[in-house]
Amino acid sequence: MTEHAISRWPSVEDLTKKFDALISRPIVRLKKEAKAKYLEHFNTKCEKSKELTTEAKQYIPGSVQHNLSFNHPFPLVMKKADGAFLWDIDGNKYVDFLAAGGPTLLGSNYKPVREKIIDLINECGPVTGLFHEYELKLAKLVCKHFPSVEMLRMLGSGTEAAMAAIRLARTFTGNRRIIKVGGAYHGWSDQLVYGLHVPGTGRLEAIGIPAGCSKDTQEFNPNDIDKLRKLLEKNEGKKGTAGVLLEPLGPESGTRPVRRDFNEQVRELCDDFGALLIFDEVVTGFRVGMGGAQGFFDITPDITIFGKAITGTYPAAGGLGGRHEIMELLAAGVESGKQKCYVGGTLSANPISCAAGYFSILELEKTNAPVIAGKMGDRLCDGLKDINERYNLPYVAWNHGSIVHLETSGPMLMDVTHPKALDEKQGVLPRKEAMEEFGMGLMAEGIISIGASRFYTTLAHTKEIIDDAIQSFENVMKNSQAAE
Repeated sequence: MTEHAISRWPSVEDLTKKFDALISRPIVRLKKEAKAKYLEHFNTKCEKSKELTTEAKQYIPGSVQHNLSFNHPFPLVMKKADGAFLWDIDGNKYVDFLAAGGPTLLGSNYKPVREKIIDLINECGPVTGLFHEYELKLAKLVCKHFPSVEMLRMLGSGTEAAMAAIRLARTFTGNRRIIKVGGAYHGWSDQLVYGLHVPGTGRLEAIGIPAGCSKDTQEFNPNDIDKLRKLLEKNEGKKGTAGVLLEPLGPESGTRPVRRDFNEQVRELCDDFGALLIFDEVVTGFRVGMGGAQGFFDITPDITIFGKAITGTYPAAGGLGGRHEIMELLAAGVESGKQKCYVGGTLSANPISCAAGYFSILELEKTNAPVIAGKMGDRLCDGLKDINERYNLPYVAWNHGSIVHLETSGPMLMDVTHPKALDEKQGVLPRKEAMEEFGMGLMAEGIISIGASRFYTTLAHTKEIIDDAIQSFENVMKNSQAAE
């Protein structure tokens, strides 16, 4: 019997009750003395980081290049990455649960892959602009593990892959509408900056994007199959539905988790209405199993979006896969008389990226990394639940294998129509501040994560590392109390 990287499935009904309880109670924040201690740590132990990122404000918008780099009270500058740990420029050591946003499933700077890439650079260099054998080797390996993927086209990022996916769906079906799950993130392209982070927000974050770019994008709330059916019915006979785009665990890697049967129901509706089912496996690809989330659910999407892990943390991490008749529309070059869906990218499928992806996937096979990382995710999540119970905290912890979530204040859980959403003491903004302070505490205690609410475990995280990290979490959590 195959051992899965996800050993248990959280109850959406149970989590929903806990989410409601969390946002209905007063915000739990760091005690004043703990907050002062952690601020002192940053000011005295992270001086070089503060100096560099302060200078960077003169040359880089916001001082950092990526949203993952934002921290409170200021960003940290990393110097070294190895296995389960990171070191900043001041010499402070951290347990890495950020995992570069998910792709470092083997752990950072994994030696067996690194050595292969160094050999390749010595022989070929980073890019030639021409075909390289590792393009084929990687494509064959991905097709092996993802039966729905009969052909693979590499791209530069998950954002590019999502852009190509909806263009491809429109080309193949002849329809125009794209339906996504509200709250999900599929990159920052004009057409998909819609309903980001919080369901029902539509174009709220589409600043600088003409309204026309979003006119054929629609959203429905997670788990709301009835709303999806109504949208599909409404689109019939008009512009039609080209595709339904979703993250199979739920928006933001399961931050808003879906029911166990959700993907199956969406698959059935897509078949009924002739729409393509598009799985965004940017995070879940390989992380929740060698066959991704589609392998876990035993669902066959029409198009699969890859990113992050497909190149084993190396840059130009994006790709698109599907069955032959769909993917052939992405053929490079010009073939007379054939319809073509145009995509490009000079650095896409460069030798380094493809070789890194190929050797990383071989290592995932060899080490059984998805399953081992999943067990460490279970261990971390159980430890967080135990702390919540012992200190009577309203925090909510759950996981899908190696993807662990912890909601401490729930700023993104508040519906846009919630009566307290804009409240100065209990609304979204003070909840966001509380989450940032909690993150400051975690970093001072040596924990790196995504927004102090998402934690990725890897092959490099041992039981001992996880248990030490749980103690660090407790150091912060025991110094929290409800705001007055």
